[in-house]
Amino acid sequence: MTSHPYFDPEVKRALEGQPSLGTVNSDTLENARNSRLLRNEGIKLSEEVERVDHHVPGPDGNEVRVRVHNTKNSQELKPALYWTHGGGYVLGSPEQDDDRFDRWCPRFGLVGAVVQYRLAPEHPYPSGLEDSYAGLKWLKEHGESVGVDVNRIGIGGPSAGGGMAAALALLVRDRGEFEIDYQLLIYPMIDDTRATTTAGWQVPIWDPESNYFGWSSYLGELFGTDTVPSHAAPAREADLSNLPPAFVMTGSLDGFADEDIEYAKRLNHAGVPVELHVYPGAPHGFDGFAAQTAVAKQARSDINSFLARMLNSG
Repeated sequence: MTSHPYFDPEVKRALEGQPSLGTVNSDTLENARNSRLLRNEGIKLSEEVERVDHHVPGPDGNEVRVRVHNTKNSQELKPALYWTHGGGYVLGSPEQDDDRFDRWCPRFGLVGAVVQYRLAPEHPYPSGLEDSYAGLKWLKEHGESVGVDVNRIGIGGPSAGGGMAAALALLVRDRGEFEIDYQLLIYPMIDDTRATTTAGWQVPIWDPESNYFGWSSYLGELFGTDTVPSHAAPAREADLSNLPPAFVMTGSLDGFADEDIEYAKRLNHAGVPVELHVYPGAPHGFDGFAAQTAVAKQARSDINSFLARMLNSG
């Protein structure tokens, strides 16, 4: 049966009024990276929040940049949200989330820490994940020096950053060096097989060709094999027990919709407290690309409510 996905009319109008990301592949990657950087430069930032880059020891003797956000002149130790940025594993930088933490730091009284993990295809798995783990371990061990209550740290991210956060939750559980409080997974990119119905849809943002390029770049020689580890593609993990509480959201018009809904279902089956939100007619990245629409405002409200509960439970 042919499926005919619903497209929220308000979101559709918003997307039609701005430049499209288009398809990301080897031919367009450099331009996509540059346009993302230019978009970051156009955002007016808050004078209430300071942003300090820290360069911490990485897994291969390299340094990992962690961008720490905190309200200026703050003295007390605060809970932290450790963030892995989006971009299909091939794009992005911590700066693209500056405005997010401009809102969240004063609103929730938290410290934001955003990691610059190495990007594919130049640095395939496990480089990005190990960088992310190194940054999180530094925050757990040295967070007090940047105003963090190290006993109250959650993780999160959007898109590939959501996939990285889901993988990071698995890696933290499996290594057993420390614990995290929760995982905030915003339309996470977690299934390299791309075999679901929604993964085949010609969606407005991050189409099947882009998704193929992202996964093939990130997995390198592992791509298309049966030996892809779940730390690379969390949907492959057979045992989802003993993970921290999760928030999972997706739009119904997102290519990741099926895999995200399935992951939330399996977290529920494994006894993990999980909150799932599916936004009708919303494509990938809708809360950013179409931020003033009703469905985007609802998504932000739901994320804020989850964060408030997680932060007030400590």
